[in-house]
Amino acid sequence: MQTIELDPTLSQTLDQARQAGLTLVIGNKNYSSWSMRPWVAAVAAGIPFTEVRVLLDQPDTAANIARFSHAGRVPVLLAGEMTIWDSLAICEYLAEQFPDKHLWPQDVAARAMARSVAAEMHSGFADLRTSMSMSIKARLPGRGRTPGTQADIGRICEIWEECLARFGHHRFLFGDFSIADAFYAPVVMRFKTYGVALAPALQAYCDRMLAHPAVARWVEEAMAETEIAAVHEDELPE
Repeated sequence: MQTIELDPTLSQTLDQARQAGLTLVIGNKNYSSWSMRPWVAAVAAGIPFTEVRVLLDQPDTAANIARFSHAGRVPVLLAGEMTIWDSLAICEYLAEQFPDKHLWPQDVAARAMARSVAAEMHSGFADLRTSMSMSIKARLPGRGRTPGTQADIGRICEIWEECLARFGHHRFLFGDFSIADAFYAPVVMRFKTYGVALAPALQAYCDRMLAHPAVARWVEEAMAETEIAAVHEDELPE
């Protein structure tokens, strides 16, 4: 996987991104939970792509993202002349284009449930997102425990327990690593940052997630980042 650091003085950047193949535009790995999902899914499946990283909360962030998408957010997937600017849509596109990678479970019932829990993660858990902002480097045990966040944690635990019991077979949510796991990878990061205590089986799932090569690589690269996104730091609970 080739990585390009976006430099607004380089006119070739956008041309390179539009070349044949896939280009995934992401934010800082320490903070960008939305970017983490399709990145981890693609890396776990061995799908080659060029990575372009746009630093968040910088004076030129909006202008740099606008080079790739008018939606103004990352992640963005560039596939030839196509632009896909939503994390779930990106994963669905990858699943369609690489059916041999089995990014969704092959069993019909498992696939329906995997899509349901990924969509629930995609559209829900607002309290968790707000009160436990992702910062992989941070260690904030016990913080962010609002009633709404506790309810979100409880619901996530229910989802994990049911998926692991019905389909996971003590591995990932649906046995093999899938888009569903990629969508809950940032939650695993949050649970570690904020010291969320889990039942042994769920903690074991988190440990397996952290040990997965794609997740471990994202974490390693997040820990190596030196940039600070001030707005994201300000969102961390006191």
